[in-house]
Amino acid sequence: MRILLAEDEKQLNRVLTVAMTSQGYDVDSTFNGQEAVEMAQRKAYDVMIFDIMMPIKDGLTAVKEIRASGDKTYIIMLTAKSEIDDKVRGLDDGADDYLTKPFSLKELLARLRSKERREDSYTTKKVQLANLFLDVENQEVSSRNSVRLSNKETELLQYLLLNKEKKLSTQAIFTHVWKDSDEDEDIVWIYVSYLREKLKAIGADVEISGEKDGSFMLQVKKG
Repeated sequence: MRILLAEDEKQLNRVLTVAMTSQGYDVDSTFNGQEAVEMAQRKAYDVMIFDIMMPIKDGLTAVKEIRASGDKTYIIMLTAKSEIDDKVRGLDDGADDYLTKPFSLKELLARLRSKERREDSYTTKKVQLANLFLDVENQEVSSRNSVRLSNKETELLQYLLLNKEKKLSTQAIFTHVWKDSDEDEDIVWIYVSYLREKLKAIGADVEISGEKDGSFMLQVKKG
């Protein structure tokens, strides 16, 4: 699971990063809200953890901007006891959960494990980009026409849609979609090829760019 941590207290940032990394999570950390927004625009994350009080851009503003861009990543806010109103604002602006400082590392790690176990509960079931609509529950993608997808095709397209216009490495896609599989990473290219054919067949105005063993990105066709 890839995590974005935005916390300006250097010691706490380091402690949280070490603790999450030791549990096998892939952590990118920053110390201000502006850089957090820019990182969220470039990379795909499974969880984002934002402190409220940060320099350059505070956590609440950062979350609001990230949600406005269409990013639906699960977000945990870190708040001080005196910031009750900010907790409410954070949830209203798009945060999914919060932890009150001081909190225990055990509690944070437990919440991350819970998020992993219940991942399907937090996943958007209907996703759109341009004239492309994905119905996750019914495993159907539609545009000018519609077609049914296999389970893995659905998971792959959903991941691409939720991270539209972000370059996703073959490894990141494989880890996210085929995490418990005995397949090798070549399977990613095979399924990207399947989806390209189906997007073309239904007349979608979006395309998957990228080459085998490289990075892929779902984007609206240019021109």
